[in-house]
Amino acid sequence: MTRSRLLTAAAGLATALSVLVALVATPAQAASTVRYVALGDSYASGVGAGSYTSESGSCQRSTKAYPALWAAANAPASYVSKACSGATTATVVNSQVSALSSTTTLVSISVGGNDIGFADIMKTCALYGTTECVAAVQRAEDKARASLAGLLNNVYNAIKSRAPNAKVVVLGYPVFYQLNTTCIGLSATSRAKINEGINLVDDITKATALQHGFKFGDVRSIFVGHQLCSGDKWLHALNFADLGISYHPMATGHSGGYLPVFRTNAA
Repeated sequence: MTRSRLLTAAAGLATALSVLVALVATPAQAASTVRYVALGDSYASGVGAGSYTSESGSCQRSTKAYPALWAAANAPASYVSKACSGATTATVVNSQVSALSSTTTLVSISVGGNDIGFADIMKTCALYGTTECVAAVQRAEDKARASLAGLLNNVYNAIKSRAPNAKVVVLGYPVFYQLNTTCIGLSATSRAKINEGINLVDDITKATALQHGFKFGDVRSIFVGHQLCSGDKWLHALNFADLGISYHPMATGHSGGYLPVFRTNAA
């Protein structure tokens, strides 16, 4: 064999060896071991985001909701959403936590708004005057102070019992209105009172979640500048043609608001 052929053969062998070493040194990417279950109400199912799955029926689970977006981006070993429009804390305990098990490693939940009557409050505020709106929110605040922590305790205890090995991320609600702006519709007094009520619910939810050792995904800050009465809203205003989506996040509210907060807390 000539010297040039020997050099060529040696170079080829060196290249092959380097590829082999690289393959041995860099193991294949490990498959995800995350087993994720999403629970909760319409803010978790994705009402208002569109693109609802046929299997979800009236629960209106959207492929654009934050749980589905996180699952699509992270390819967990398993993912199921039991979130459902209209769900209360009792709904979660009675018909959703059964999806959990000791193998579940990640849980998300948004719940509590329906227990104090979010939907009815917003209808009252939209259809009647400031006096009725403020009174409705005050009744909800009184109810939240008296009972919301106990109702959430029932949910969180059930989650911990069914999925003792899971990281649990509790997501709150965005504050609806940007204040001190020119805005048609509700009075400034009504908008401020509604915001006050949402802040109370979020604060109670946060305190209760932390007591259980859960993470709290606070979406209030990230929605600032994207509330109703802002120039770039991520929430549906009152929609008489489709009342169900009123005051719910648009798809942008899930992708730009809920998803980043959940992703950070799920890591």
